[in-house]
Amino acid sequence: MKQTVAARADLGMGEGKLAAQVAHASLQAYEDAPDRDASAWKGEGQTKVVVRVDGEAALFETADVAERAGLPHAVVRDAGRTQLDSGTATAVAVGPAGDDAVDRVTGDLPLY
Repeated sequence: MKQTVAARADLGMGEGKLAAQVAHASLQAYEDAPDRDASAWKGEGQTKVVVRVDGEAALFETADVAERAGLPHAVVRDAGRTQLDSGTATAVAVGPAGDDAVDRVTGDLPLY
């Protein structure tokens, strides 16, 4: 079981902003996962991988592929309090789910 979070590299987010957006996406997708998968992932150490996408279109394409695969996922939009405009899509989490299922969606994306 694992979760992958794809964050936008084109936004120039600072390290703290990036960490916050990844955390938001991770928690939201976890909360939407089936109880069995969420429990298994939590019990196995909550493996997370952070990858990058280069733009909003790639972010939503990743979310769409996850949706079509029936995987839990969550797109995060920034509140606009610091570095980004309100509503900016920053990250998408895919999973928790089986490693192979998550890799079919995010396995070709480069590590952040």
